[in-house]
Amino acid sequence: MIVGTAGHIDHGKTALVRALTGVDTDRLKEEKARGITIDLGFAYADLGAGVTGFVDVPGHERFVHTMVAGAGGIDMALLVIAADDGIMPQTREHLAILDLLGIRRGIVAISKCDMVVEPLLKARREEITNLLAPTGLAGAPILAVSALTGKGMETLRHALILAEAETQMRAESGLFRMTVDRSFTLTGAGTVVTGTVVSGRVAPGDTVTISPSGLSGRVRGIHAQSRAATAGRAGQRCAVNISGDGISRDAIHRGDMLVDPALHAPTQRIDARLRVLGEEPKPLGTWFPARFHSGAAEADARIIPLDGPLRPGGSGLCQIVLDRPVAATVGDSFILRDVSARRTIGGGRLLDLRAPQRRRSTPERLALIRAAEAADPLAAMLLAEPGVVAAEPFFRDRALLPAAVEAPTIGSGETRVLMRRERLEALASGLIETLGAWHAENPEAQGMGRERLRLALPVRLPKEPFLAFLRTEAEAGRIVQDGAFLRLPGHEIRLDPADADLLERFLPELTGPARFRPPRVRDLAAQFGLDEREVRRVLKLGQKTGRVDQVAHDHFFTRETVAEMVAIARDVAATSPDGFAAAAFRDRMDNGRKVAIQILDFFDRHGVTLRRGDLRRINPHRLDLFGPLPMDPQSPGCVS
Repeated sequence: MIVGTAGHIDHGKTALVRALTGVDTDRLKEEKARGITIDLGFAYADLGAGVTGFVDVPGHERFVHTMVAGAGGIDMALLVIAADDGIMPQTREHLAILDLLGIRRGIVAISKCDMVVEPLLKARREEITNLLAPTGLAGAPILAVSALTGKGMETLRHALILAEAETQMRAESGLFRMTVDRSFTLTGAGTVVTGTVVSGRVAPGDTVTISPSGLSGRVRGIHAQSRAATAGRAGQRCAVNISGDGISRDAIHRGDMLVDPALHAPTQRIDARLRVLGEEPKPLGTWFPARFHSGAAEADARIIPLDGPLRPGGSGLCQIVLDRPVAATVGDSFILRDVSARRTIGGGRLLDLRAPQRRRSTPERLALIRAAEAADPLAAMLLAEPGVVAAEPFFRDRALLPAAVEAPTIGSGETRVLMRRERLEALASGLIETLGAWHAENPEAQGMGRERLRLALPVRLPKEPFLAFLRTEAEAGRIVQDGAFLRLPGHEIRLDPADADLLERFLPELTGPARFRPPRVRDLAAQFGLDEREVRRVLKLGQKTGRVDQVAHDHFFTRETVAEMVAIARDVAATSPDGFAAAAFRDRMDNGRKVAIQILDFFDRHGVTLRRGDLRRINPHRLDLFGPLPMDPQSPGCVS
């Protein structure tokens, strides 16, 4: 069990921890000189039901941010209120923070009880009972103690033993996460980080990532609850000795997370549920500045209410935009304080770590965020629009192992999505109906464009899962893919015999060694003794059937040649990560500059290449727009 102290400065928190554990948590020279706690202090003791860890936090208002860091991940609060002073400003603020963090287990210690008479002590109990009533600590035991005389300490110790026995072991089924609150160098060991394991487990030899920096390290040794251990588990305070390139005391900071490598995905834009304290002077409007605290991390933030201003004492959805990335998990609690660090504004729970910048307040988006608050968020999110959940981010952002779920899966890896079976059936039937309607309205068209089709279906899939869905439907024979066009198996554009004969006569002239610089319409007209208009008409019919593509005015290439040129562009781009120039493509094509530019402009129009200035990059989502790329090692377009 991890117990966190809370309370006003000089109310005896450190003295109580010392009396319970024999450890002086004021470790810094300045703390001892001033007689106050400045940084987090830690102590451990076996009170009789297992090792209990204590996190001693500062009570001065200037160090409330440190108190918030210490309160993250505790199992129980020990709220200390001096009998002579009574309830003070930091008492109220610390209690508000505990309530916002969702702490529901606690003990109140009325310290320095030897300094007051019984009637005053009775009055203090009543005041404290009223103070706790509207919070999650309502009904918590209130014990009068004195660290100086020992009065009440056995009663407090017994209450902690009972609480330790009632503390449930946190599940180890999730992936490993540990908040970092200290980093230091130990002679003979190297870099050591300490913190609370909030999910999963870690053992020597494991590879971990420091997030958000992304440094990778290997675990060399572990102390759990101040004892050498073979593993660190959820709910324990651990010291982890790690090594690796770039790993040092100065490279790891309070607020970082030690995580399983699969969980490293920092975020700067988060949707959350925020409760505003009633003492806040006015509602929170759009772009409200605040200081964000979650676990031991803190960052400057801007708050964007999603369904109207957030009023004092109220609760609502908001988007939190941070000035730097942080490591977080859905469900983590957070606290907001004002930018001058004088008051706590509110707090709540993180709901979506991949919040959108646009269309963030639409009814569909708000419904999806609210679904994330449900007891079974996956089921609720699959019921909400758009009815599709990206599988990998869903499990990763909750520190969960990818689970076997009943919902159908489309795609694989990072692009895998989940959806309800009824939605998948509606998607499949909608695909056939949409293509059938398109053919009826456009009988001379080769098929429906892939992106147009995606946007027209009743369930809108992201692009990569949509491609996987189309592949599945094509393999089942329900549709046919012609490059970037989709059609039903029975749909086919048929040319009349004369036009078909002419097209077959033209095609050999567009292939072979000269396929990258084929004759133009005027050249074919002269060669076959035909009118240019007739040649142009037949080639345009060939374009509708998917046999040729018009790359520039009166300049047609076969579909196979276009796919080969896409492969060449990909090959050229692979050697130029920052973008390739037209000259590099021209040289690989062994073509004139004018024709090479026309081809690249054609690719730009279709989104195969993305142009910025004189440089172009390949769009990987459009590489198969003109059919599969050739993979023959002898092909100029082959990429080994």
